[in-house]
Amino acid sequence: MSSVSSYETAEHYFHRAADVMGLSSNMRTLLLTPLREVKVQVALELDDGQIGTFIGYRIQHDQARGPMKGGLRFHPDVDEGEVLALATLMTWKTALVNIPYGGAKGGISIDPRKLSQGEMERITRKFIDQIHDVIGPDKDIPAPDMGTNAQVMAWIANQYEKFHGFNPACVTGKPVELHGAQGREEATGRGVAILTRSFLTRLKHDVAGATIAIQGFGNVGSYAARFLHEMGAKIVAVSDAFGAVYNAEGLDIPAVARHAAETGRVSAIGGASEITNEELLTADVDVLIPAAIGGVLTKENARHIRAKYIVEAANNPTEPEADDIFEERDILVLPDVLANTGGVTVSYFEWVQNRQHFRWELSRVREELDKILDESFDRVWKVATDKGVPLRVAAYILGIGRVGRATVLGGI
Repeated sequence: MSSVSSYETAEHYFHRAADVMGLSSNMRTLLLTPLREVKVQVALELDDGQIGTFIGYRIQHDQARGPMKGGLRFHPDVDEGEVLALATLMTWKTALVNIPYGGAKGGISIDPRKLSQGEMERITRKFIDQIHDVIGPDKDIPAPDMGTNAQVMAWIANQYEKFHGFNPACVTGKPVELHGAQGREEATGRGVAILTRSFLTRLKHDVAGATIAIQGFGNVGSYAARFLHEMGAKIVAVSDAFGAVYNAEGLDIPAVARHAAETGRVSAIGGASEITNEELLTADVDVLIPAAIGGVLTKENARHIRAKYIVEAANNPTEPEADDIFEERDILVLPDVLANTGGVTVSYFEWVQNRQHFRWELSRVREELDKILDESFDRVWKVATDKGVPLRVAAYILGIGRVGRATVLGGI
């Protein structure tokens, strides 16, 4: 795991772009300082009769371009610094794909695997009791993240509506039966696949036959694997928290997905050899896709990475020092601030549908998503080429520029 904090990483990447842009120190402070930080106690009676006391966070970073948007994660490593880093990242991310949002993020420091369904529901509802007055369709719209899913979003909507009446646009990533958008669950992984294809095409490398290793086979990694497999890519390795599997000829991704659904893990599937997660990261492939936790590409392992290209499906997977090594070694990185924007883009489509009380077909969701991502990729590539900077710096320049202009035009 990374020795650099998530916020130090986010700040480093911000300043690198700000240097190229010539931003003043006053403007940097204004754009980096969060609008509001909420930290609450979430106390409840657990199934065994004990009192559980947990800490919940909601950090709202910027609202210059619209209501704030960001995931809610349930994970034992959630802390204030991580949530602030991810809220900041959401501000640049929503601006980069040009949807009318600012950035926010939230979380509760819990391990969902150690809690019953009933405990999860009570924690979620208690948390919303504490923050319902600072979120909502015109203020801040939560969404799923690590450790949360459509069911958790359904509880959030239900609890929020007890205070504010029918209001499906208060949260996105809901079940389709409760006014969720078709294609939302697959959106981040689909976006990773679409952008990987754009990336490879721009590099004159066909996605069909490209060898790919995906670290993480959760929601994002599994959908990315599925769509890339359908495009003809050769997914040679995938992993989860329990280990990794490898087949040089390419894994049968539908079979891996079925096996993972049945057993809860990707390991011990026929026709593949077992490798470690570290071996997956250093596999000899065209594309490495970190799609799990942050801080996995470090200065210690960066020189051992053999992939030609890296697509950051996870948030903050690369330490700044590792990023410098990749630059030095001519390993091109498609940054998280662009690579995983599929989720927030389809969350925006869900919010739009909820506000209009109108539902789109899946084909329209996919078509609109692909269009926005392809256009965003082209803009980032052009800035990188024109200014002679890496794709990450180019993406930040675009995102920061839009937020900065909105802030100045709106007035202090």
